[in-house]
Amino acid sequence: MILAMAGFAFEDLFIKMLSEEFPISEVIIILGFTGSIVFLLIALFQRAPIFHKDLLNKYVIIRTICELLGAVFFVTAIALTPLSSASAILQITPLLVTIGAVIFFREQVGWRRWTAVFIGFMGVLMILRPFNDDFEAASIFALLGALFLAARDLSTRAMKVDLPSVTIALYAFIAFGISGILIIPFNDPMIAPSLNQIMFFIGASTFGVIAYYSLVISSRIGEMSVISPFRYSRIVFAMLLAIIFLKERPDSFTVIGAAIIVASGLYTFIRESILKKPQ
Repeated sequence: MILAMAGFAFEDLFIKMLSEEFPISEVIIILGFTGSIVFLLIALFQRAPIFHKDLLNKYVIIRTICELLGAVFFVTAIALTPLSSASAILQITPLLVTIGAVIFFREQVGWRRWTAVFIGFMGVLMILRPFNDDFEAASIFALLGALFLAARDLSTRAMKVDLPSVTIALYAFIAFGISGILIIPFNDPMIAPSLNQIMFFIGASTFGVIAYYSLVISSRIGEMSVISPFRYSRIVFAMLLAIIFLKERPDSFTVIGAAIIVASGLYTFIRESILKKPQ
């Protein structure tokens, strides 16, 4: 899980740098279909099914659509806002999953976890500052990305299918690439990358593939109550990379807001693990 979060942070860094020179649609298309080719080759090598009847399962379809929308919104947020703040807002995803579990799975959530969710949203408001002159409307894209990624996680929980990890990853990247095609009309014309820029695309694709595959494997073989808190290592990697390579200087509101979100999420995980232990 830590490897996955570090990989995603590096991928986000490359996306941020590429989006300064290329339209977002082009970045998504290249990364999406490059990753698709890699996972297609892995699937063929492992003799994993490329086509499977369970791909038509409604929860698999919902998961794929949410993956598509979540990726588009979050990449847009990375392109238009500081990497550190976009990554911090994304950490609200587990708290959104908690809310979704109550709505869709009728899970019982006590006042302690509801308090943690409320405090977590206070952390998001500290980063967004919607009623302040510093408010960046584009930050809403990060919040929308978190919303759809939470929906993706909920649909994954609802899935009762036995698809190989590589097949899931393959269709996630295909959805990512298709999302780039869908937003072409809203972006500038695509341009041909130079050799140096191609290396950046290769770097982003490499880290993205490693990160996504690591995430899928850890989620399938690890105990969620143990590995889930390590998702928050992403914000540490993201902020360090933003400071070192992008010369960003997150203000105190962003740092404190990120700390509040992480603390709320960690408490939620700890509380869930306590409640799930046999009495």
